[in-house]
Amino acid sequence: MADAASRLRSVAEQMLGAPLPVRLRAWDGSEAGPPGAPTLVVRNRRALRRMLFKPGELGLARAWVAGDLDIEGDLYGALAVMSGLIWERGEDGRTLAQALRDPAVRAAVRELVKLAGPPIPPAPPREEVRRPRHLHTRRSDKQAISHHYDVGNDFYELVLGPSMVYSCAYWEDDGTLETAQRDKLELVCAKLGLRPGQRLLDVGCGWGSMAIQAAREHGVGVVGVTLSQEQAAFARKRVADEGLTDRVEIRVQDYRDVRDGPYDAISSIGMAEHVGAERYLEYAENLYGLLKPGGRLLNHQIARRPQRDESAYDVDEFIDAYVFPDGELAPVGTTVTQLERAGFEVRDVESIREHYARTLRRWVVNLEADWPRAVRMTSPGRARVWRLYMAASALAFEHNRIGVNQVLAVRTPDSGASGLPLRTRTWNS
Repeated sequence: MADAASRLRSVAEQMLGAPLPVRLRAWDGSEAGPPGAPTLVVRNRRALRRMLFKPGELGLARAWVAGDLDIEGDLYGALAVMSGLIWERGEDGRTLAQALRDPAVRAAVRELVKLAGPPIPPAPPREEVRRPRHLHTRRSDKQAISHHYDVGNDFYELVLGPSMVYSCAYWEDDGTLETAQRDKLELVCAKLGLRPGQRLLDVGCGWGSMAIQAAREHGVGVVGVTLSQEQAAFARKRVADEGLTDRVEIRVQDYRDVRDGPYDAISSIGMAEHVGAERYLEYAENLYGLLKPGGRLLNHQIARRPQRDESAYDVDEFIDAYVFPDGELAPVGTTVTQLERAGFEVRDVESIREHYARTLRRWVVNLEADWPRAVRMTSPGRARVWRLYMAASALAFEHNRIGVNQVLAVRTPDSGASGLPLRTRTWNS
């Protein structure tokens, strides 16, 4: 009988309908596939059972998080070639039911069942979120934010570096991550036109970096809101260390519960992805109501490509189960439309997609450089989640499967005077 790797390769190629572009190493030590290619390591038969009992991306994700699957060699190269077969089939890709009509695919599944061993479904890794999706109530949003952010500030500091900014940086050709994050915050401040004495609301304030930058460099008073207790504690200490407690207040508060407007400006950097399509207009209307006439909103948000049938959009299973529970992406056009429906005048949209790919690759370098400590701080499974999520996301940005946009919008008064300069892009000079 052929070794496990050769059998797996044959099964995979029958099911995918294409040559397998990676090398395989199976639990029995056998190998098959193109020499020199990145190696997909199947450590045990349990990996196969995970994919049989949960076909598709979630089964693969469970096997990866549990350590049943691994990649040796170029992680980005392996993900790039595998994504074309698994994740990039597009809207016209075959469903599982359609694939199983093919006798060769059915034969491959039977062979996979033989290889997998006892038909007992493995329990999901403990890092998986198991609860109803897309609720977007105050309680469910708080739970989702806690799952993602309350994993230890030390872990985030390891990944993000001293800037503690968890969003796309703004790069020069040869700059450092810390410089690029500072430049991004300054870009936001410039677009908002911040001046001494103004009030800024920072929605989803994270570890306080935007609030500190705005208060220290531009003399504004800042209220930062987050749903994460750990973030708030860290941000308050940073504010105190900077001597800015008279200018910056960090609250554990839902943005829907902010009642002390009006503000001169609002920054929302990497927060709106958590809002959800059903709640987005409410989000936009809340922020509109918190601004003074003439006040500006800078909405920095990841976007996906539009689909021909938008009703068919579904959240990525791996992201929903392990990274951002209840997170949803929308096309940038949908975001602009919702902001306009809320009453905003949208004045500028800037895509900085390539900047996010570079940021993510730098975060992966930070994680891999201190891998044993990252595992000790969280768990092997959580560290593996982050490595896969950040590397795969970097490729998605590089290949224009997702993007990130800064949308500048104004609560334009009845007079029509927006308060913006005639040449708005002077902030990039």
